[in-house]
Parts: sequence; C-alpha cells; structure tokens
Amino acid sequence: MRARNKPWAEDYLQKHPEYVPAEPETFKGSWKAAVFGNDNDLHIEVGSGKGRFITEMAKMHPEVNYIAIELSESIAITALDRMIEAGIPNVRLLTINAEILGDVFERGEVDRVYLNFSDPWPKTRHEKRRLTFKKFLDLYKTVLPEHGEIHFKTDNRGLFEYSLQSFSAYGLLLTYVSLDLHNSDFEGNVMTEYEEKFSSMGQPIYRCEVRY
Repeated sequence: MRARNKPWAEDYLQKHPEYVPAEPETFKGSWKAAVFGNDNDLHIEVGSGKGRFITEMAKMHPEVNYIAIELSESIAITALDRMIEAGIPNVRLLTINAEILGDVFERGEVDRVYLNFSDPWPKTRHEKRRLTFKKFLDLYKTVLPEHGEIHFKTDNRGLFEYSLQSFSAYGLLLTYVSLDLHNSDFEGNVMTEYEEKFSSMGQPIYRCEVRY
C-alpha cells in the first residue's frame, strides 16, 4: 500500500539532525568515528520502513552502530519517532536511494546489510527493482568488506526463491536458510511490522544469510 504523502515530513526530519544527518555524503569513510564516536561495527537496513526492526536491534545491541535507510520521507518520520522515543545513541536514519550507497559509504565501512520484507516487484519487467537483483548486489559489495554479510527476510516465497537464485548466480555463500523462521531454532529474531502482520495470519517467514 502506498504511504499517504505528508508534505511536512521533510521539515520534520531536518529538525532532528541528531538522528538524521544532513548531507550524508560528507561522512563517507568516517561514519563510525565522526557520527557515532566509536569504532563499533556498522549495520545498515535498506528499506527500513517504519523502523521497528532497526530500533529494536539498536536497543538489543548497543555495541553495534545502526543506520536505517528509507527513501520515503512520509514513512521515515515514523522511524524517526521510534528513535526519538527510544533515546538511544547508536542509530541513525537516512532518506536516500539505495542506488547511491557507494557515494555515502566507503568500501568496507558497512559490516552487514539487512533486507527485510522488501517490495517483491513480482512482474518480470520490474526485476531490476528488486533489492536482491544483481545491480543491488553490486552496490552492497561496494560498501561491505571481504566476506561481508547480507541478512534477508520476506514473507513472499516467490521473492525468496528468486533471491536464492540471484545470490547463487552472483557467487555468494549461503550460510543460513529457514523456510519457516518462527518455527525454527533461530534465536534473537526481531520482527518488523510486516512480519508480525503476516505471521499472525499463518504465513511462514523465510530468512537467509549470505556472505560475499
């Protein structure tokens, strides 16, 4: 469902530079030291939606720096509100297109990429928009270190099967896979809003981890 446009969203985001850094390209290569003031691992979530996952992860793992990436400002304001309410120092929010990741982060600066409940773009002509398409795998590779990881979750079996094929064709190493996450022995799962909704309807959740 398309989010209702909120024309005031941009101004609201700009009023909170403590969570939404202006001109993120200027921090390329210095996110850990200049923005977070430490040398902890940096994890990003591409397509963070309303920010439940990444905010909860930041609460659970204060030893990790997190950045939420959400293109829609009208959706990102909810993520910002979650961060403000949590009041934690190890999370930030960027409203950028994933296609410019290489302009914002240096090679090896990001330690892990999360992809949660991405738009499946089911029509074949929209394949290039899927966040597990080769073009995006190239982008993640430009910011991850050698052996950097992608953690992927979805309720869409078609997208999951496509993504496994895409990862394999790219030469990524599959290190974990679950066809029914909530009935597996996986520990430490943090649910997104979509995950809670679909799992409550009996829909299995698919999850995998891959490594470059």
